[in-house]
Amino acid sequence: MTRVAAVDCGTNSIRLLVADADPATGELVEHARLMEIVRLGQGVDRTGRLAPEALERTFAACRRYAAVIGEHGAEKVRFVATSASRDAENRDEFVRGVLDILGVEPEVISGDQEAAFSFDGATRELTGRDDLRKPYLVVDIGGGSTEFVVGDDRVRAARSVDIGCVRMTERHLVRDGVVQDPPPAGAAAAIRADVAAALDLAGQTVPLTSAATLVGLAGTVTTVAAIALGLEEYDSAAIHHSRISLDRVREITARLLASTHAERAAIGAMHPGRVDVIASGALILQSVMERTGAQEIVVSEHDILDGIAWSLA
Repeated sequence: MTRVAAVDCGTNSIRLLVADADPATGELVEHARLMEIVRLGQGVDRTGRLAPEALERTFAACRRYAAVIGEHGAEKVRFVATSASRDAENRDEFVRGVLDILGVEPEVISGDQEAAFSFDGATRELTGRDDLRKPYLVVDIGGGSTEFVVGDDRVRAARSVDIGCVRMTERHLVRDGVVQDPPPAGAAAAIRADVAAALDLAGQTVPLTSAATLVGLAGTVTTVAAIALGLEEYDSAAIHHSRISLDRVREITARLLASTHAERAAIGAMHPGRVDVIASGALILQSVMERTGAQEIVVSEHDILDGIAWSLA
């Protein structure tokens, strides 16, 4: 086995996986899996730049991750950065900071690369299951972008589009720098319109209605699953490979859109960093399920982070 460290830095969160990977057996033995909400993409949709405070939050998390990587003695490290850093004019500042702290240069990957990593991480362990038919449509709802990937044993088509829980929140739910609670009249319709346009774009490359199994990844999907399961606190083992119906997603989305910050924060399984953006994320998820015709979604805790780890092995 090879001990690897994978870092996934997105628009909303930064995550670390340290694991022993054995490509011969397909086994991935975890030693550490960490997540911090750093909101690197704060304001990027509006300004086109990474904010100084967002960079500092991200660098502080990198310093903590460097200590964990050193403690576990990872032989290989790969740092992948996605939507926010792709869009930012000052991404060189971000690259230099990460290199100074972790000793590796962050790879600002394309949406297609992001999609391939997500697909590999989510589907590698589904092979051979009789209850989940192929092809899979993997949907990774991030902070700044959403990836759509269809495939069976490999990727057949992929597309990344610029809709995400942070981007939609900042675009439609923020007034004078403050998230409106509950969302103002017309905001949900505006988000739906943006998502519909993005789905039209994704559908030009990815056959959105042809998959047999819809697999959902990342914090929006796993948080909605936690709420659907009635969890008092976040439990990744209970969430992993759970199945959530479209009707349940609709119920939860309506509840989140009608709720205040305090009501969302009181949900036991809600991470504090997702309180302001979960309503937008849930609405994206609902819209995706309606467009694809999926009556349920299979939720995976394994995603782009696992795909990055496998790429090192």
